[in-house]
Amino acid sequence: MSTLMIGSHVGSTDPIGDALERGAQVAQIMLGDPQRWGAPTVAYPGGAMALRAAAGEAGIALVVHSAYLINLASTNNRVRIPSRNLLQKTMELSAEIGAIGVVVHGGHVALETEIDAGYDNWHKAINRLELPVPLIIENTAGGACAMARTLSGWQRLWAAISDATNAAQVRVCLDTCHAHAAGLNLLTVVDQLRAITGRIDLVHANDSRDVAGSGSDRHANLGQGQADPDGIVAVVRDANVPTIVETPGGPTEQAADMAWLRARLG
Repeated sequence: MSTLMIGSHVGSTDPIGDALERGAQVAQIMLGDPQRWGAPTVAYPGGAMALRAAAGEAGIALVVHSAYLINLASTNNRVRIPSRNLLQKTMELSAEIGAIGVVVHGGHVALETEIDAGYDNWHKAINRLELPVPLIIENTAGGACAMARTLSGWQRLWAAISDATNAAQVRVCLDTCHAHAAGLNLLTVVDQLRAITGRIDLVHANDSRDVAGSGSDRHANLGQGQADPDGIVAVVRDANVPTIVETPGGPTEQAADMAWLRARLG
């Protein structure tokens, strides 16, 4: 039986109870409203230290997913600067709760002519941010001007940040739905991405409601979507890192998705 940690994205009010109900070993949470610029908060009763203690007692690892609005690549100062400020606050609060890392999307620029500036903005962000916990960059599903959708995009992104001051604290998250939507081969993408970055540190195991290459970020329960089920399992097995399902439904559906993975991992 595989010993890698498998868990799910859960609510913020009682993430430990939610994780235990699902049989999860790792819980991914948001710190506040993911669609607002407001300061991150801990909804768990008793605050950050209480959540940290409860997670430790239950043996649940915590991962934080940053707000969806964050776009460190943007050439718009009204987006990029608030993004960096919000991410910094999220990193600091994540350290307080004992999270193993903070996931952030690779972001995008508005125009093809801004691509170079987008990668340069990533370099500046990694230089300027304080990273008390690892920052985990997630591949994205769509967008012609996305920083981390294609393998060539990852090459440029990794080159841009590799000599930044805090590059040693940067990690990689591979989302199977996003990779499928980007037209990447799930059977080979782990080796391909590791050849570029030297690492994969977290997997988001999601099926896709849409066909390969669609660019659509619409998750489905495992084995019930358009992504290659053998490919999803191959990503989890080959990466061999903490894995989180971000699939539709509540405890029953997500527990079933985790059981689906565990059964196929052997």
